[in-house]
Amino acid sequence: MLSSKKKIICIAISALIVLIVGLALGRNAIVRFYVDRKLRTMEQRYNLTIRYRALTIQGLSTLHLEGLSVVPLHSDTLLSMQHIEVKLSFPRIMMLKPVVKYINGDDLAIHLMKDSIHSNYAFLFHVDSIINTPSQDKCNYEVQTRRILDLLFGLLPSDASFRNIQVTYLNQSDDLALLIPVFNVKKNRFITHIRSTENGQQSIWVCEGLLQDDERRIEARLYAKENSKITLPFINYRWHALMQFDTLLFNMAELKEHDHVQSLNGLARVSGLTLHHERISPDTVLLDSGSFAWKLNVGKNYLELDSSTEVIFNRMILHPYLKLQRGKDWHITMRVDKRDFPANDLFASFPPGLFSNLDGLKADGTLTWHFLLDVDFTQIDSLLFESTLKSRNFRIVKQGKTDLHKMNGPFMYTAYENGNPVRTFEVGPDNPSFRPIGYISRFLPIAIMQSEDAGFFQHSGFIPSAIRESLVKDLKERRFARGGSTLSMQLVKNVFLSKNKTIARKIEEILITWLIETNHLTSKERMFEVYMNIAEWGPLIYGACEASHYYFAKEPSELTLSECIFLASIIPKPKHVHWCFNGLTLKPYYADFFRVVLSRMLLRERILPEDAVGASPEAVKITGPAKDYIFGRSADTMVVKENQSLPSFLVPAPNRGVLLHHKY
Repeated sequence: MLSSKKKIICIAISALIVLIVGLALGRNAIVRFYVDRKLRTMEQRYNLTIRYRALTIQGLSTLHLEGLSVVPLHSDTLLSMQHIEVKLSFPRIMMLKPVVKYINGDDLAIHLMKDSIHSNYAFLFHVDSIINTPSQDKCNYEVQTRRILDLLFGLLPSDASFRNIQVTYLNQSDDLALLIPVFNVKKNRFITHIRSTENGQQSIWVCEGLLQDDERRIEARLYAKENSKITLPFINYRWHALMQFDTLLFNMAELKEHDHVQSLNGLARVSGLTLHHERISPDTVLLDSGSFAWKLNVGKNYLELDSSTEVIFNRMILHPYLKLQRGKDWHITMRVDKRDFPANDLFASFPPGLFSNLDGLKADGTLTWHFLLDVDFTQIDSLLFESTLKSRNFRIVKQGKTDLHKMNGPFMYTAYENGNPVRTFEVGPDNPSFRPIGYISRFLPIAIMQSEDAGFFQHSGFIPSAIRESLVKDLKERRFARGGSTLSMQLVKNVFLSKNKTIARKIEEILITWLIETNHLTSKERMFEVYMNIAEWGPLIYGACEASHYYFAKEPSELTLSECIFLASIIPKPKHVHWCFNGLTLKPYYADFFRVVLSRMLLRERILPEDAVGASPEAVKITGPAKDYIFGRSADTMVVKENQSLPSFLVPAPNRGVLLHHKY
């Protein structure tokens, strides 16, 4: 019995020796067969031609590859390398989980090229181009993330040496080249110099950091040599933006998986950031310091930015929450809550150049901000939107660059066309076209409010339900189909802000509206009076007085209910007024608008039933100079250059009509 066991053991050992000897003698052929098979699969999947001059293996775990090239079909060479030596962990090879222990390479060149139609790197954006994922796991974000991390950290060596790494990008007239003469990793740490050349502009960067497989951690710090700023390449070409910074710090660490959730911690910190993009702000934005410390949870069908995430810009600290969940369609939840923080921290943290009117503003008191957006794209009508900024003991200690009391007295107003100033006039008694609210027909403010903002005298500058409804409509139509602005916001936009449509301008509009309304810097009555005197009512027609003379050759105090409803209808699209008419008769569809506004005025008891007698679209008779414009004649005669005198018909007689008493 014992003898039989010895024989079996001897046979097993002999077979193992034969297998090892066979692998040793035929390892090159085996490795080439395996590599060639994998390369053929990649070639077929991505329409590539992958070639190498020689492939050998030394010992049981060191690969030598010579003359590698990757060429996409009908395109230029994407990648080439003269020589690379890779030493793998033999025990991990036996477990079919290769881990790179050392890499030594020479002359790695990556050429990215794109013309107006084709590029040699488009295949990189194909499904599974990074990792071969089984079909059942393609929609499992946790599995995909874990496998990509395994691949990434498996390829990160504790020691490496590369010489002459070049990355070039060419897109018609734009070119970028990055050259790394030497890249060494010693015991997981590295430091290297990068020479950047973009469209002839050269700079030298320094990159240092840590690549650690056992702790599943990556750290990197990027800064410019000789205390200059780094200009991020490609940004200008791709987004027509300029971004520079002094130092950028990034780190990422993988946390242990729990309950089928893959978690990552990370930090991105930037100092001395300058940013210029016409859609953000017309001025260059400066940020002294900002950081983003994040925790990302990845589940089977969702990505979640944990509320422990911390965003810091200057003196402001926020903890946002974000979740993207995939079902039949996406479900997005965003939330920010910040309670009882010093009000001045907010205004002192605004980067210079972002909100020019508020530069230098100082405040006392505390603020509490709550924001919630919940969108299920399978049922957009269920969208939730909440945004409140509440104050306690708040007061403005010092005005910023612009005095927000500006509207309380006479001031100069400039009207713009396509971003260019076309008229400048005073909003005040020295302007012959200015009319106090009491000298305007009582029907006109009512018609405008029922059309544009019925709750103007009740709300504090914002109507969350209107913003929600506009978001629902915009998401359904996948375009900016409707705005949620109140009359207060429209007034602030016209009086205080530039005509550049930027993200910064919209946020500044919201902030100035909040400051004016919350602190009662200007009364509601005065705000509406200003609005009535600067609103556009046609081609270069501004204010109720000019509008009433232009369309009806009469004072605004003499306007009828029908004429006021017609004028209210023009405000959303003042330059399209001629489309409302067949000849001098309003088109039939206009009757719908007229009926809606008139019924609102009656139902909300803003007018009496006897006021509505005879009111109809047919009662609107154009008797003023607008007849020429509506009949399609050239409006060139209407063009008024900045500071030029008004046409004679727009300068009414000194008699300003009858003083009226309004009830809104």
